Amino acid sequence: MPIDPTAVGSRSQPVRHAWTSSDAILYALGVGAGAVDPQDELAFTTENTNGVTQQVLPTMAVVLGVGGGGAFASIGSFNPAMLVHGEQAIELHGPIPVEGEVETVGEITAIYDKGKGALVEVRSTSTDTATGQVLFVNTMSAFIRGEGGFGGDRGPSGPKNPPPDRAPDHEHAYVTRSDQALLYRLSGDRNPLHSDPSFAALGGFDRPILHGLCTYGFTGRALLHRLCEGDPARMRAMEGRFSSPVLPGERLTVRMWDTGPGEACFQTTGDDGRVVLDGGRLTCVAVV
Repeated sequence: MPIDPTAVGSRSQPVRHAWTSSDAILYALGVGAGAVDPQDELAFTTENTNGVTQQVLPTMAVVLGVGGGGAFASIGSFNPAMLVHGEQAIELHGPIPVEGEVETVGEITAIYDKGKGALVEVRSTSTDTATGQVLFVNTMSAFIRGEGGFGGDRGPSGPKNPPPDRAPDHEHAYVTRSDQALLYRLSGDRNPLHSDPSFAALGGFDRPILHGLCTYGFTGRALLHRLCEGDPARMRAMEGRFSSPVLPGERLTVRMWDTGPGEACFQTTGDDGRVVLDGGRLTCVAVV
């Protein structure tokens, strides 16, 4: 069955997902924390450093809210090798605890006909089972090649969150490891596109590529340390559009522009200067 545009509004069954202190550390290592200097970011990479309280990187919300992906079951059949991650946004209602459990429900909020493919948007709300309060919300869009042409709405187009026409106000670079994808997949995304050369070839890639959400996590670290004083409680929301695949081992440079109190836009570029994460926008508690 092809993509069903009437699936908008369909919701997934609630899915519970628990995590531990070790899971939080593994995620931090998977997005490069401590790779340059193991004595940096110990709040995210250790649980027993003298005088340091463990914290969780805000972007870990993308791996804890996985249950919402169940909403895809309502849109019809498609070849998963033809799916690429389009955009990702997180809304944080507070710091993520070091250990806990959330119950997540996903909802199909849009299906657009982009001609050569379909763009499907899913909004997943994760509630802390200990407090009954929403802890974070993930909104992701997926572009499914070959599933367009059904005569539906094309949806929004054009640049999103374009940066000001000036040099960036802040810039931060990280070098990813050659085995970064093998480390990141241990946080839950075992898509063989990021580990199996034969599967990557089916998607048209010469070798496995880095998870888009790993690039998102590296970018989130740069935003956290440059614009939120390294305090996860300050980060409120982050969104971006994946615009080019990244290969493990590439250098990622995050360029940031202040656009108002507690607001910034950003881009992340790869080794050759191409933009790999575009249309970025951060909202945080303004630093006084």
